[in-house]
Amino acid sequence: MIDEARKAFWVMVGVLAGIWALHIANWASDYALFSRHGIRAYDPASLPDIVSAPFLHLDWEHIQGNSGPLFIFGFLAAYRGVAKFLGMTAFVVVVSGLGIWLTSVPGSVTAGASGVVFGYFGYVLVRGIFDRHLIDIVVGVVMALCFSYQFAGLLPQAEGVSWQGHLFGFLGGLAGGWIFRDRRPRDVSAPAQPQGPRSALLKELDDLGL
Repeated sequence: MIDEARKAFWVMVGVLAGIWALHIANWASDYALFSRHGIRAYDPASLPDIVSAPFLHLDWEHIQGNSGPLFIFGFLAAYRGVAKFLGMTAFVVVVSGLGIWLTSVPGSVTAGASGVVFGYFGYVLVRGIFDRHLIDIVVGVVMALCFSYQFAGLLPQAEGVSWQGHLFGFLGGLAGGWIFRDRRPRDVSAPAQPQGPRSALLKELDDLGL
């Protein structure tokens, strides 16, 4: 897990570096990239923009507001395994993007990483329950308490805030916790062995992820 956590740290550093580099190019083009590759609701030609939109931001305040939560929740979502994290990220991007495309105001253009942030948030909240890891359950509870204000972002907001992306990203994260859960094979062919108190305790700790 330590090796995966180290990988997760550098993956998120690379993701943020890429997003900021792209934002500089976006800023230099007077935010033309945002306009061209953001999600335009109900426009079939804009469906591929579901992939590009999370990497684009409207202004400096927008990217600064998303960077911290993206790194924190991204790292917590990735430290159990980077490969699983990448699959879960792709799932959240699609669910959040389709939700924006289907429910936003017609003609609006939406972009930004907040939908992915809420997806990671939802995933971190439920992963420990589905994976039966005590540490991850504790992390989920702590994150829910520390970032409880984030739940307000799931409700309809003032114009200019894509609550649809937040909501569908969060739902994608919850579903991702189930879809990408650990699946532990059971050995049904081995005969049952008598267990002493020590072996039973070790088995319980293993089941809890300790």
